[in-house]
Amino acid sequence: MKILLLDIETAPMTALVWGLWDQNISPNHIIDSSNMLCYAAKWYGDETVLFDSVHNSKTKKMLKGLHGLLSDADVVVHYNGNKFDMPTINKEFVLNSFSPPSPYKQIDLLRVVRSNFRFPSNKLDYVSQRLGLGEKVQHEGMALWTKCMKGDNDAWERMQEYNVQDVVLLESLYNKLLPWIKTHPNRNLHSESAVCPTCGSSAIQKRGQAISLSGSYQRYQCRDCGSWSQGVKSLRKSVEVKHHG
Repeated sequence: MKILLLDIETAPMTALVWGLWDQNISPNHIIDSSNMLCYAAKWYGDETVLFDSVHNSKTKKMLKGLHGLLSDADVVVHYNGNKFDMPTINKEFVLNSFSPPSPYKQIDLLRVVRSNFRFPSNKLDYVSQRLGLGEKVQHEGMALWTKCMKGDNDAWERMQEYNVQDVVLLESLYNKLLPWIKTHPNRNLHSESAVCPTCGSSAIQKRGQAISLSGSYQRYQCRDCGSWSQGVKSLRKSVEVKHHG
């Protein structure tokens, strides 16, 4: 199973406004809409973090590289990517006449955090620090994006460092949250022998039975990542009993 960890950065929109508070921005007030500035990506388990930007490449060349990565991936891991990164990428693809990449599964770690835990903040930086995984690169805020849009080379070096570190954090957080990802794509579909469906380890052990309305199933726990799974064949089929009114 090929897992791609991905994070993008985008430019802010430029618009004409009448004030600072409670503004309703009409589409005809938009001067420049948001566009993708860069991406950082990493194949799970590899050391190299890939990076490209509109500063290093033409927009279409940057998108072509990203399109190829997504087409090679079985799974894409991101943080708030379901709502932001992936729709933004797809918008860039269609605007630049790219066809959809090959289908892939998605794991949004923000959804994993929100559905399983109650941290005071669900931001990647806060959660990563609380779990002892590291922190995001500090920068000057919106000014960094403004400088990058003006082609400032030093600013682009900081943007690359910031973008790359987000992907490094993403991989560390993915490893930490593996046993909590209930809908993780099944690694057994990519393996010739029985393995943990979440992390792919062969160190799985029997841990009781899972009982459902359809029968009783062998339950397993992975000794590496700690996730739980169950067999697909029922150990004992249920007996159908009709209720009499």
